[in-house]
Amino acid sequence: MDKVRSTMAEFWKEHSKDATVEEMMLDSRARELTQHELPEILSMLPCLTGYRVLELGAGIGRFTSHLLTKAAHVTAVDFMESFVEKNRQNNGHHSNTTFIQADVTKMEVPENSIDFIFSNWLLMYLSDEELKTFIEKMLGWLRPGGFLFFRESCNHRSGDSKRDFNPTCYRTEAQYSHLVSSLQVEGPEGGFGFDIVLKKQVQTYVEMKNNPNQICWLLEKVPRSSNQNGFSTFQQFLDNQQYTSRGILRYEKMFGAGYVSTGGPSTTKEFVDLLNLKPGQKVLDVGCGIGGGDFYMAKTFGVEVLGLDLSENMVDIALERATSEKLPSVQFEVADATKRTFPEGSFDVIYSRDTILHIDDKLALFKRFHSWLKPGGQLLISDYCCGEKPWTPAFEAYVKQRGYVLYTPAQYGKFIQEAGFCNVRAEDRTAQFIEVIEAELQRAEAIKEEFIEEFSEEDYSAIVNGWREKLERSNSGDQRWGLFYATRD
Repeated sequence: MDKVRSTMAEFWKEHSKDATVEEMMLDSRARELTQHELPEILSMLPCLTGYRVLELGAGIGRFTSHLLTKAAHVTAVDFMESFVEKNRQNNGHHSNTTFIQADVTKMEVPENSIDFIFSNWLLMYLSDEELKTFIEKMLGWLRPGGFLFFRESCNHRSGDSKRDFNPTCYRTEAQYSHLVSSLQVEGPEGGFGFDIVLKKQVQTYVEMKNNPNQICWLLEKVPRSSNQNGFSTFQQFLDNQQYTSRGILRYEKMFGAGYVSTGGPSTTKEFVDLLNLKPGQKVLDVGCGIGGGDFYMAKTFGVEVLGLDLSENMVDIALERATSEKLPSVQFEVADATKRTFPEGSFDVIYSRDTILHIDDKLALFKRFHSWLKPGGQLLISDYCCGEKPWTPAFEAYVKQRGYVLYTPAQYGKFIQEAGFCNVRAEDRTAQFIEVIEAELQRAEAIKEEFIEEFSEEDYSAIVNGWREKLERSNSGDQRWGLFYATRD
């Protein structure tokens, strides 16, 4: 391991002689990039008021100077003495900052003592073995509910500085995601792991360098027990069971290009038309799937759309499509809407299709939506609902197997009202749901041979039988479908 560290030390000695931002970022456009990416990255962080922050790989303090204005205390750590000195010169006059020169792999920090760890371009300078051990250590250093933010160059280098040798590990984003989400550490209070709050590309690099490989993660330390149908996180359940890449593509084949929800393009057009969108408005799509609705809104109405989905498989496909669509006004991120934060009044519209059925505390989520909307902003949701209890045993089993949390359309509407919305319309659209499924079954019959050729007979039966069961549940009154509209005062 010491060989790895000494190679890294040699590399950074070479690139820290003048302690400039160009050296630190290994890029001749460092100042211009910083100007644009700094606010972008800071906007992804949770509220740091009162937080004890550990900034790792702090360099010359590009982020330190911003973190210390928000946090109670920042400990800024870097490997290179010249960088630490420059950071001390720039930020040492603040009383809430400590500067440390250290190799992070050898650092000792008390367990549960940190609220937030911030790291920018650090993990790619660790070997695979060091990385795994180090992420486990950071999980221990954080208090339960604390956050880890890290940003890395994935797949290949980004900076344009000349390098005689380059020991950096350019991992794929999937490698980082898999590592952080599969980690579990046992403590006196039980097991803990990381939940992904968000994972997204740094848009500055996409726009300025046509480089989509700068990736950020925000993770939260949470109690961990294997309870999501045998998976340790709900996200793993979605990506490995409900929405495998193959499963998504077979849904899309049935629903229409870009769509994985009820009615595909036809219900999307009908519901989006209710919003009377205007060019330049900002739309948040919660549970965006593979982005068909987002591309439709951006192309047809000239709005800017941010699509969130917890399924990495969905977002990977959406990002791939976004490249071919060439629509910079549409962005996607892997995110948990129950944990993601946005400033008050960030959006004109919040839109969500058949997604919130997965979320337990709907009232808390709707309160978040209310704060994220501008005054006069609109909320539009379609979602799976249920009839009054008692339900049939078959429906009970289905809801349990899927992990859904369902309410009647009227109860659902009450939550929206309780969250502070006005002009709430809660409509039971089950009759339309039944019509749509019947039409989809006819379409499935028409493309049966083509579908089986592309996928398999087993895939075909799985979807068609699933729809038939939905019809039965809807006709019996157990399963309902709701459409909800509301505005913020």
